[in-house]
Amino acid sequence: MGSSVSSPPAMRLTDAVARVAQRFDAGGIGVERLDDEELLELLVDTTEARKALELVVASASAEVSRRSARERGYGGLAQRKGLRTGTALVQQITGLGRGDVTRAVRAGEELAPTIPFPPEPVAPGTDASSQVAEPTPAAPEWLQLVRDALAAGTLSQAQFHAIRSGLGEPPVDRYPELDADFLPQAWSRAVRLLLDEAATLPVEDLRNQARIARDRLDPVGVTLRFEERFAARSFRRWIDESGQRHAHILFDDEAGAWVDALLQAALRPRRGPRFVGSDAAEKAREIEADDRTNEQLQYDTIIAVLRTGADTDPHQAFGDRQPGVRILVESAAITALDGRGEMRVTGVGHLEDGGYALPGGLIEARLCDAGAIPVIWDPNGRPLDVGRELRLFSRKQRIAIAARDGGCVWPSCSAPISQCEYHHIDHWWDQHGRTDVDDGVPLCRNCHLRLHNQRWRITRHRDPASSADRYWLHPPPDPLTGEIGDPVRLRSKSPRRFGAA
Repeated sequence: MGSSVSSPPAMRLTDAVARVAQRFDAGGIGVERLDDEELLELLVDTTEARKALELVVASASAEVSRRSARERGYGGLAQRKGLRTGTALVQQITGLGRGDVTRAVRAGEELAPTIPFPPEPVAPGTDASSQVAEPTPAAPEWLQLVRDALAAGTLSQAQFHAIRSGLGEPPVDRYPELDADFLPQAWSRAVRLLLDEAATLPVEDLRNQARIARDRLDPVGVTLRFEERFAARSFRRWIDESGQRHAHILFDDEAGAWVDALLQAALRPRRGPRFVGSDAAEKAREIEADDRTNEQLQYDTIIAVLRTGADTDPHQAFGDRQPGVRILVESAAITALDGRGEMRVTGVGHLEDGGYALPGGLIEARLCDAGAIPVIWDPNGRPLDVGRELRLFSRKQRIAIAARDGGCVWPSCSAPISQCEYHHIDHWWDQHGRTDVDDGVPLCRNCHLRLHNQRWRITRHRDPASSADRYWLHPPPDPLTGEIGDPVRLRSKSPRRFGAA
C-alpha cells in the first residue's frame, strides 16, 4: 500500500489508480463488501490519487492563468476562449468554485520551480537566443520544505495552504536588531514541526497551530493583529422576512476568549470533565433530563448573563464552576518582574484553551487586576510531585500539566484543556500509580473513556542522557486478529513547543 513519496505526480497517480482498480472486480464490487482493512487501504489509495491529481490541476491552472495574463490582451488563452480571466476558464472546465481555483493557481505558482512549465512559444522571425529567461531565485529553506512536501504528496493542497497562510512570511524587517538569518531559520524549524504533525491534525487545527507558531516568533505582529481585530469589532442585528431576529458579532480577541470561557463553563457538564463526588449521579441525571441542544443552552446562557448583568450570582448561571480565562506567559517574557512600577511584558502570552496569542499590553493589564499563579519548572520540567498522598491532581498540578500539554494529548483530538480530565498513566488503583505531574496526562472525556474501556495504555519513557520524557500510546490487541499495533508517540499541543523570539 502506497508508493515512494519521491515519485513524480504522474507515476504516483497511475500507481494509486491501479491499486484502487484492483480492489474492484469486473462485476463492480461495492465498498460495502470490503473488510475493515481493505476499506481503509482504499481510502489511503484514493487519497494519494487525489493528492497527485491536485498537483496536476494546480500546475495546469497556474499555467492557464499565466497564458491568460492581462498583458497578453486578446491573444491570451482565456480571451481566445471567450472568457475574461484564466480563473473563469478553469472554473468553466473544472466546475470548481472561484476560491478553490484561486487556491489551486497559488499552489501551482508555488510549485513552478519544482514542476517546470513549458517555455513561451517563439514568434516567427524572433531570435530564440534573445528569449533566455532569467534564473528563478532560490526559495528560502522554510518555503522549499513546504513546497517539497506538497510536490511529494505528503501534504494535500488544503494542508499546504493551511501552513502557508497560517505561518506567513518571516517579518525580518520588523526586527532589525536580529541577525538576518534568525527568523528564516526559526521558520524552518516551525515548518518541520508542522509537517511532522500534519498527518494527525485536521486542516483547521493545522492552520491554527501554524498561526500559533507565527505568533511565538513575531510578538510585534501579535500586537498589530490584535489591534486590527479590535478595530473591526462589531455587533449587527436584523429581522428577516419571517420576523426572526438575527445577530452577527465580530469579537476582539479578549472578549472572544471571555465568551468562549463562559460558554465552555455552561457546556462543561456535558463535555467534561466528569463530576467527581457524592452528588455525581444526581448531576448526571440532571444533565440527561435537560432536553436542550448545545446551541440552545449556549443561547440561554448568553441571555441569562445579559439579563442579570455584572452583579449576577455566578451560581445562578454556572453552578459551581464560574467561568474564567487563563493566560499562560513565560517569565522570560516579563522584564523587571520584581521592580515596583517597572514591570513590562515584552513577549506574548497564550490562552490556556487553544493557545491563541495575546499581546503584552493586554497581559500587563490583566496582571494588575487578576494576579498570577506561578508554575516553577525544574531543569527537566517536573514540578509539584505529591506521590500517593493525594488521589486527584491538585489545582496547581493541573495548571502545570495544562501548560505542558496544551489540550487532550490523544492523536488527532483537538479538545481544549478545559474539557480534559487528568489521567494517571499508571492507574491509581490497579498499578499503584503516583499523583505526580510526570505521570499525569490530559484526556478529554471521550478519549479517557476510550482508553479505559478498550484497554489502551499510555507509558512514559525517560531518556537517560537528556532526562527528557516521552509519552507513548499503546493500542490494545485487535479483537479479530489478536495483533498489537505499534505505539504512537504523544506530542504536546502547547504553544511552548514552538520556539519564541
